Amino acid sequence: MRRKSFRTIPVEANPMNSDCQWRHPAISRRTAIQAGAIGILGLGANHLSGLRQANAFSPLGNQAHNQGFGKAKSCIFIFLSGGLAQHESFDMKPNAPENVRGEFRPISTRTPGVQICEHLPLLSERSDRWALCRSLTHSSNDHSAAHHIMLTGQSQLPTGFNPNGSNRTDRPSIASVAGYATRARNNLPTAVALPERLVHSTGRMIPGQHAGEMGAQHDPWMIEASPFHNSSYGAFPEYGFDHQDRGNVDNRLFQAPQITLPEGLGLKEISGRLQLLATLKKQQSTLAHYAETQSFDRFRQSAVSLLTENSIQRALDVTRAEDATLDRYGRNSFGWSLLMARRLVTAGVNLVQVNLGNDETWDTHGNAFPHLKNSLLPPTDKALSALLDDLHSTGELDETLIVMAGEFGRTPQITLLPGHYKLPGRDHWGAVQSVFFAGGGVRGGNVIGKSDAQGAYPAEQPVKPENFAATLYHSLGIPQTAVWHDATNRPHQIYHGEPIAGVF
Repeated sequence: MRRKSFRTIPVEANPMNSDCQWRHPAISRRTAIQAGAIGILGLGANHLSGLRQANAFSPLGNQAHNQGFGKAKSCIFIFLSGGLAQHESFDMKPNAPENVRGEFRPISTRTPGVQICEHLPLLSERSDRWALCRSLTHSSNDHSAAHHIMLTGQSQLPTGFNPNGSNRTDRPSIASVAGYATRARNNLPTAVALPERLVHSTGRMIPGQHAGEMGAQHDPWMIEASPFHNSSYGAFPEYGFDHQDRGNVDNRLFQAPQITLPEGLGLKEISGRLQLLATLKKQQSTLAHYAETQSFDRFRQSAVSLLTENSIQRALDVTRAEDATLDRYGRNSFGWSLLMARRLVTAGVNLVQVNLGNDETWDTHGNAFPHLKNSLLPPTDKALSALLDDLHSTGELDETLIVMAGEFGRTPQITLLPGHYKLPGRDHWGAVQSVFFAGGGVRGGNVIGKSDAQGAYPAEQPVKPENFAATLYHSLGIPQTAVWHDATNRPHQIYHGEPIAGVF
């Protein structure tokens, strides 16, 4: 894709930067890229004026919040790769036949008439803070296509869609669009993803995770805190498991994050904090010279200063949090990931996508009930409840939207795949899934939509992925008339549906 050349933008044309003069010193493009990279690698300033193309700047900013479009400053998008079983979580069918209702039993929540799975007791006690949509539906039962559909919020696959890889012809991810269309705060990236990319055990990148046709410069920043291994799943190390019980669960690590820059900015892979700091120190003297002798704008000045920002270092260093905090979140990848997300939105990141589970962890074709009971639902229940408590205690829940979804739900009938699993489970099912919402103006104790008696299809208020994405955009204050521009300056609509009625 051809990239647009940099151009000078008058102050009045860009609502983000009313106090910034767009006249930059004559420094090399390489040095300019390093200036951007130094801020980004310290989790700062991916919106640096000299590095972002003209159409990369938010045409919307936070002015939308003043016009009543949405209440949230930030969003935590929890993605359950593999597909959460609605029958074993938020839409139980205790009166259905045994081969539909499954082994788990419902428990009452704090909200009269609302029941969820017995293995989510902490969330049941906090139902006044969250809402459910039990009727999200799309047409795909394929992992790759459904990932693309739910991560981009668009049901129609692009021409030439490749299920075996991630391509620049893909639709832009929700994270990329939200990052494009919101104002950067505190010199931080507008959108990040953690703790790892979604990579299949075959090595293929699961589609829908990056900016696709928007261009690599709009990819979310990837915080790699758990390098990919293909033989263990779930919330390692406490709750790691092997899907097929072959006994080859490995000892995965959750470590000092590795931050991967979007394509084209150089320094693409920085492995570990020591190498990161060494790389930055080599550049710092050159950048400091320019900062002192040239007329850098305030964003580049901030990028250099953020190298020593304690709050950013603390946000990433979650494994050494206080014991009381780790006890509440859990000393595992789910707990650490949600704690990191909580700290990043507090620091000023607008959208954090948290992949709770690598390589289709929630794909419970078989051994479903022991894996959900022992390895998946407990750490999710604990970490998500701690996140709600933390944000509620500081008043930040009102301005932080939390959403949780997978690529699809699971079949109403319980089945066993011969030769693969010892015990039964459920297969892929795009026709209906349950989606979790909290904070950011969400009306707690609320249930939107309804599935039929077997949890197979929407019975009331069917909701599409387009409505799901629109709900996130609306909450973040993005107007429904908003567009993004491609490399030829053609506008593309951000909204492809209405926000889900009844959520807020």
